[in-house]
Amino acid sequence: MTATLGAERGERDQPVTGCLFVIAAPSGAGKTTLIRALVASDPTLQVAVSHTTRSPRTGECEGVHYYFVDASTFAAMRERGEFLESATVFGHCYGTSKQAVSEAMRHGNDVILEIDWQGAAQVRASSLGAVSIFLLPPCRETLAERLRGRGQDTAEEIAKRAAQALDDISHHAEFDHLVVNDTFNAALTALRDVVTATRRGEKPALRDHSALLRKLLS
Repeated sequence: MTATLGAERGERDQPVTGCLFVIAAPSGAGKTTLIRALVASDPTLQVAVSHTTRSPRTGECEGVHYYFVDASTFAAMRERGEFLESATVFGHCYGTSKQAVSEAMRHGNDVILEIDWQGAAQVRASSLGAVSIFLLPPCRETLAERLRGRGQDTAEEIAKRAAQALDDISHHAEFDHLVVNDTFNAALTALRDVVTATRRGEKPALRDHSALLRKLLS
């Protein structure tokens, strides 16, 4: 995939040689674990580190998991147009640096954006030609179990995330590919297939998930 970014500070447009992948999922779909495994197995893949206004959770490190900033700093960055995408989720702001993604792709790296459907819509509106993937849980019961198993949220927060998950899933048709995270290895293989096909300029075969979607959204 080759794209061209608009000139910044009067510089001439530079070719973009890396691929851009957007991976979104409802809470509890296992997105972060799958992405970590995908990146660990491929040195030319990297995850863009987002900025957020929420506080760090236990074990999260600055510049590794997120860049943690206050609300005023985030608002100023958004006003200056520094984000490729940004969204507000559960009362906190998240945004991906346009410059960081651009530089990585110019150096031939393939970049993964781990964002939600709102951010994905903004990226699709850009000129970068992103390939978008949405992860689905195998059933509602598994989704609820994974949310409880996180051990990070109160019962009230879990209920909110479960309701939000159904709304997130309703946006599945906006994505290029759907991957079901039923068994970890099968989901990881499906993600790798999308990455490999995209690099070759091909399109992997699409699978019919209509029956599962009806159950999840009924």
